Amino acid sequence: MEVGAEQGCTQGNGRSDAVAREPRTSPCNSLKMFLVALSFAYFSKSLSGSYMKSTITQLERRFDIPSYLIGVIDGSFEIGNLLVIAFVSYFGAKLHRPKIIAVGCVLMSIGTFVIALPHFIIGRYEFETSVRWVVNSTLNPSPCPLGSPADLTQHDKLPQVPATGCEGDSNLSMWIYVLLGNVLRGIGETPVQPLGISYIDDYASEENAALYVGCVQTISVVGPVFGYLLGSLCARIYVDIGFVKMETITITPADARWVGAWWLGYLIAGVITLLSAIPFWFLPRSLPIPEPQGPEKTRFIKDPLLLKHKYPADENTTFIEMAKDFIPTLRSLLGNPVYLIYLCVTIIQLNSLIGMVTYKPKYIEQHFRQSASKANFLMGVINIPAVALGMFSGGLLMKRLKLNIMGAARFAFGTSLIGYILSLFFFAISCENAKVAGVTLSYNSMDRISYDTHSLFTACNSDCFCSASDWDPVCGENGITYVSPCLAGCTGSSGSGKNTVFSNCSCVGVAGNFTASTGQCPHKDDCDRMFPYFLALSVITSFIISLGGTPGYMFLIRCIKPQLKSLALGFHALSTRTLAGIPAPIYFGAIIDTTCLKWGQKRCGGIGACRIYNTTAYRIAYLGLTLSLRTISFIICIPGFILLSRQLKKEERNAIHGALANGGTELEALRKEEFVISNSDNSTARETRL
Repeated sequence: MEVGAEQGCTQGNGRSDAVAREPRTSPCNSLKMFLVALSFAYFSKSLSGSYMKSTITQLERRFDIPSYLIGVIDGSFEIGNLLVIAFVSYFGAKLHRPKIIAVGCVLMSIGTFVIALPHFIIGRYEFETSVRWVVNSTLNPSPCPLGSPADLTQHDKLPQVPATGCEGDSNLSMWIYVLLGNVLRGIGETPVQPLGISYIDDYASEENAALYVGCVQTISVVGPVFGYLLGSLCARIYVDIGFVKMETITITPADARWVGAWWLGYLIAGVITLLSAIPFWFLPRSLPIPEPQGPEKTRFIKDPLLLKHKYPADENTTFIEMAKDFIPTLRSLLGNPVYLIYLCVTIIQLNSLIGMVTYKPKYIEQHFRQSASKANFLMGVINIPAVALGMFSGGLLMKRLKLNIMGAARFAFGTSLIGYILSLFFFAISCENAKVAGVTLSYNSMDRISYDTHSLFTACNSDCFCSASDWDPVCGENGITYVSPCLAGCTGSSGSGKNTVFSNCSCVGVAGNFTASTGQCPHKDDCDRMFPYFLALSVITSFIISLGGTPGYMFLIRCIKPQLKSLALGFHALSTRTLAGIPAPIYFGAIIDTTCLKWGQKRCGGIGACRIYNTTAYRIAYLGLTLSLRTISFIICIPGFILLSRQLKKEERNAIHGALANGGTELEALRKEEFVISNSDNSTARETRL
């Protein structure tokens, strides 16, 4: 890799003003420096982005919001991109690209710090519980307050009385700060990809451009490994660590009410992102352009005038002149039918991918009953490395096989199709939901799970004045989970914190002397058998699909004219973020919300975060939507290949005609030269005879 870079660096013609101003900095070292800096910037932005996705369940519980609202927060990053990406891609490409990237990294860092801000301005986290402990007392109050079911409302709920101090409860709006911080992150991330990739492609030799892009893309996939590992670590730490006594906490990280130290990871990610901005301030604006070593095999559209200088500097062009040229340039870009087809395919594919990745940790938590910490850990150490290896291998294969534009398209399509077929097996990997009395099974028939509407109230808890809105699950001796100790009919308790034991639970056993412990019953035997198969299949499909990532990306930057490259990358990013990055998490989250069986309750009334889902409906909705979108994208690929084939044939014919025309011109010139020489010889001969 370095040899190719040195060859490219030694072929410059020295026309760059920046290099002329800095004679001691060799172009080769500057290109290496930029490659390292861009890789670190990709690492930092992907780390913070993946950490955001690893905290979605934590944010749901901390701010008591449903999944679709988390989708809005996640999509706000793309909204930030949408605001400025077209202008940054077009105007930024003609200005000092490294410094613009540096400013973007600083903005990303500030946005990441803003996301963590709510933790420091709101009160301590108070999780939902039906048991209130009496301070400075050795006696615990009875979980079963005496009352009558007649006092309940017609919907099996207690009359909702807002808690005191709700007027000052800021939890209802604190998620707005998370959204605004994510928007700022999106604005800052805007110049990194289009300006960074175009800079490398401009100043790297043709044979190394694909490998360099593959390296940068690989680093961007390594970032999520550390992002999910950071999410796993923070999810194990209680949100208010250092401010509460952990022995008084009655929940564990596996509990649906547990909230980890989500804010800590954002502080760490913000510092890393701030450090990534430093190198770009010292990089030159431009470098000498390497001369092509041989015939181009990957470029689709060739322009001999642009091969000497693949990206004109236009340093003397005014801002007004650039603005006037924007609309015609955009019209020229959108007039390419192959580019438009590729745009549609990637938009639909990214809808599927973004929706799947955003809620995959949540799917692992809910479907296979794993903790958020374990789900994030497995995403980081198993799934993401497979993606990184696949993307790097794809770039290497493209270089080794010397794929042309059609070869790259076929390779990307083939890997995506194989991954799609393997993904169908996910439907067969499932486990039953937890057995929760009154939710997934009836109190009267506790041998069969049913998702029909059940009543939480029955004869065994009729003497207790219970609330159906509380979620404080306990595990009975019979292996059944009850929504609360009150609804389990428990009349006594002993111990404290996680070691609390409830006694005389009438719903657990007929005799009434059965006990229950805090938390849901594990019931993980069937899930533990299926979960390794799910992980193995997930790794294989991720690797195969990601093999086509780098060839697909190189197809994008080779199917358009070189002078449109930055605008094409920027418009592609704009379109995918607008039509995939923003809506996908929202409608995926909304569909997931429809499978909720038991909603949590906010302190001041209203629906909070979901506590338990219908796993069968969750699996069908989540996987079905993902694969349906990919099916549509494959159908659109058919006219895309037809148009690409026609365009290639047209380019080939034009090249042949051009060669023939040039040959004919040269032949005519040769004939004229021979005619002149012949006439000269004839006149000389005549003069000699005379």
